[in-house]
Amino acid sequence: MEFRYLGNSGLQISEITYGNWLTHGSQVENDVATACVHAALDAGITTFDTADVYANGAAEEVLGTALKGHRRDSLEIFTKVYWPVGPAPLGRNDTGLSRKHMMAAIDGSLRRLGMDYVDLYQAHRYDSFTPLEETMQAFADIVRAGKALYIGVSEWSVEQIRQAHELARQLGISLVSSQPQYSMLWRIIEPEVVPTCRELGLGQIVWSPMAQGVLSGKYLPGQPPPAGSRATDEKGGANFVKRFMTDDVLTRVQQLRPIADELGLTTAQLAIAWVLQNDNVAAALVGASRPEQVAENVKASGVRIPDELMTRIDQVLGDAVTADPALVTKSTPTQRLL
Repeated sequence: MEFRYLGNSGLQISEITYGNWLTHGSQVENDVATACVHAALDAGITTFDTADVYANGAAEEVLGTALKGHRRDSLEIFTKVYWPVGPAPLGRNDTGLSRKHMMAAIDGSLRRLGMDYVDLYQAHRYDSFTPLEETMQAFADIVRAGKALYIGVSEWSVEQIRQAHELARQLGISLVSSQPQYSMLWRIIEPEVVPTCRELGLGQIVWSPMAQGVLSGKYLPGQPPPAGSRATDEKGGANFVKRFMTDDVLTRVQQLRPIADELGLTTAQLAIAWVLQNDNVAAALVGASRPEQVAENVKASGVRIPDELMTRIDQVLGDAVTADPALVTKSTPTQRLL
């Protein structure tokens, strides 16, 4: 396993990071989830990403339980805040990035994880209804209380990132990361977000590097998706997969196999290795529903894809690639949830 610095910080993280969205506490039994975490540790992964909203808090609990007994200082634990979490009825302040919600949320996350601090605390979305100054002051107070070491954002626009970075600088804290969706097929961060983050010293922790499994090659053109796959699970990510489930895209993905073969990789490993060729990417977030998947995914660490093969990948995928930077702002919620 190779490691990279997270942005301009001194924090090193495993370039393949284990994420537990859609798996822990919901789709995967707890004993299997624990086995996956242990497989990640055995493979050299030390960085784990979760969020309070995943499985309504259960994902944090499962991860914390799986990591018990492991030396905390040798791990990097990331979580997030924004969405409402907890049993009904939820109050009006149980969502967003207000000071009230953030202070309650960090304590809830630490309790579920069974830890005293997280290494990275991330704003899961931008909150248009709370002054950014209030949000950043809350982040600063959480850091100064020792409950988080660094702060990051997820799915923020370049304007939002710039403003937050300047406020963080004034408050004396480090905004070190952005967590966007990024893959061979979904490149909307390349035109603006990546250059801005390079300039400001933020690294990317990218989710869905395999485009929700599409880049594994398991979905075939002209055929229904396999039973039990993510594309058939309306509660487990089917909406995220739909944009890629066209015969044109699936045909092009199949044409990546010869390139993967040249490198001695599977198409899934090629997809993970591809995002890691971007020098602004600090880590690729990869989940697993079986320990064997972890062992396969980590083989993408340290792979160098020659320039000529990177060019061939672009030629194969052609206009199946989405790279419109205007889509970045679509992730900002436009109304309050509560």
